Amino acid sequence: MIYETNSPEETFDLARRLGEEAQPGTVYTLTGDLGVGKTVFAQGLARGLGIEEAINSPTFTIVQVYDEGRLPFYHFDVYRIGDIEEMEEIGYEDYFYGDGVCLVEWAELIEELLPQKRVALVIEKDLQKGFDYRRITLQEVME
Repeated sequence: MIYETNSPEETFDLARRLGEEAQPGTVYTLTGDLGVGKTVFAQGLARGLGIEEAINSPTFTIVQVYDEGRLPFYHFDVYRIGDIEEMEEIGYEDYFYGDGVCLVEWAELIEELLPQKRVALVIEKDLQKGFDYRRITLQEVME
């Protein structure tokens, strides 16, 4: 599916709706250039899960865990990961194959670790359509 948003608020709202529908064990992978709104998307997804606390990108910690919503939310940012072993050290499998919802930013950097079943999201800009325009492609992956 392809969605088009024209403001950060619309991107947030789309993600919130996905969070409201998310099921235990869902893994979302999120790719897109710097500044496309990955953090806004993560904030909306968390809100849809019933999480009220502030959501920030876990760039330096790899994963942030939020337990206060209707499902646990595991927010990964693997942009700065130096070695796949770092993922093993934090026990990524417990998150990917657990009962919560995972969102993995920069997922293309750990492609070999991703679950066979996941929802791949790509956020793209198109400045010809406006500064805040985003094209968000959602695809269920079953390898």
